[in-house]
Amino acid sequence: MVQLAESPSSVMAAGDTAPPPFSVAQIFTEIRLTSLIALFLLIGAAVYLYGVHRLRQRGDHWPAGRTVAFIVGGLGSIAAVTVTGIEAYDTTLISVHMVQHMVLSMVGPIFLALGAPVTLALRTLPLKNRKVLLAFLHSRVVGVLTFPLVAFGLFIANPFVLYFTGLYRATLEHAWLHEFIHVHFIVTGCLFFWPLLGLDPLPNRWPYPARALLMVLSVPFHTVLGLTIMQSKTLLGGDWYPNLHLSWISPEQDQVTAGGILWAGGEIVSVTMLGILVLQWIKQSEREAKRIDRALDRAEAEDRAQAAAPAAPAASKITTESPTVRPQPDAD
Repeated sequence: MVQLAESPSSVMAAGDTAPPPFSVAQIFTEIRLTSLIALFLLIGAAVYLYGVHRLRQRGDHWPAGRTVAFIVGGLGSIAAVTVTGIEAYDTTLISVHMVQHMVLSMVGPIFLALGAPVTLALRTLPLKNRKVLLAFLHSRVVGVLTFPLVAFGLFIANPFVLYFTGLYRATLEHAWLHEFIHVHFIVTGCLFFWPLLGLDPLPNRWPYPARALLMVLSVPFHTVLGLTIMQSKTLLGGDWYPNLHLSWISPEQDQVTAGGILWAGGEIVSVTMLGILVLQWIKQSEREAKRIDRALDRAEAEDRAQAAAPAAPAASKITTESPTVRPQPDAD
């Protein structure tokens, strides 16, 4: 039976016993369906599916892969780390928090981008609302934030600022700030990944070689951050985790695990991203080759038509100017 529970760290703060060891079972028994983010996820899924339904009603096609990417891969992955036991333990174990961090900032935004929700909105919204959306997409603010180097800087700087300042401890102490950081992870991830592999009409779209290079450049930052956390003698969050007095895990060892998750997870996601970019690049090259072939075929057809055009009047002239053969009267 699903349990609507408070986070284990909140229970301990109230003076109750320590939470049980984190396990797969805890992920499914510590579900909170009453959270605000669960409501937003349901609304997002409903709006997207309604848009797909409207397209199909008027006979337009919408790839099923995009729907699966947005609903299951995007919203589903975010839900998996925000309304389950992952969320319940994210202030109890930094390793669990790191899994949540990776999903919210990388996995979720990648699948959301592949779902092309902006394209869906542009195909289903009334004309007036489409104009408003297009004006927003081409505004100066969006242009600056989605410029690849700006988005890259925000994406890379965020975790360093979070973990090596007092901000991370503040997120453990204040629930509102904790939730804000979740949203911040998702937004900065979308700003970085959407222009790189998204299918929506966004400004500042770089060619595929430049996108792949930017993705490769992000790998060392995750490696450095992960190794730094693993080797640090200072606990992230100060005495927060030791004060939980968990008998079943060491905060120091848990932090080493968290650094490893960040290191390995960053490289796995980056390599996967490169694979997606390469596939998109190949498909674009194939589409471009087909377009060029069609253009050449049209040009050849036009040349043949022009070459055949002068022959037609000449043939007509010969026909009209040829003497008329009149029947001769019968000789007597």
